[in-house]
Amino acid sequence: MTTPPPDAMPRTQEALYEHAIAAYGTAIHRVARAYEADPDTREDLHQDIHLALWRSFAGFDARCSLRTWVYRVAHNVATTHVIRHRRTRARFVGLDELALPASRSDVEGDAHRTLMVERLHLLIQHLRPLDRQLLLLYLDDCDAKAMSEITGLSAGHVATKIGRIKQFLARTHQTGAPHVR
Repeated sequence: MTTPPPDAMPRTQEALYEHAIAAYGTAIHRVARAYEADPDTREDLHQDIHLALWRSFAGFDARCSLRTWVYRVAHNVATTHVIRHRRTRARFVGLDELALPASRSDVEGDAHRTLMVERLHLLIQHLRPLDRQLLLLYLDDCDAKAMSEITGLSAGHVATKIGRIKQFLARTHQTGAPHVR
């Protein structure tokens, strides 16, 4: 969904928030899931993002697109969450615990796909916050220019980092290496 022109943009904080949630609510949910593995803590993060987004619209002046604003707020809150909670987390599931069996039947196909998605989420959760943000934006079909606006990096730097992240994920997936970024 694209952001309406500034003259068609809702003007009140509440209207902006409702419009943003209608347009980008699922993306916010994906950000929370990618940044937090624990379902209860993920829900707290999700609520923190919504609160921060609502508060942020008090100062929204439409100098950037609504999409850019929503992603910036969501990723900033999620990154702060990761940094704040990094010290308190004692256990991460190791990548070797997610190793898939060598053979599977067609009946197990759905379970295999579900496990692969969960493994991808685990790998994403172990990336550095900026790499995580870039990968999530990439998975949400943002182009390098949009990612550049959201992150403040140049479009060329974004493209280079996305390529390196994809290579890292492919290597990690193939080898099951426990070393994450």
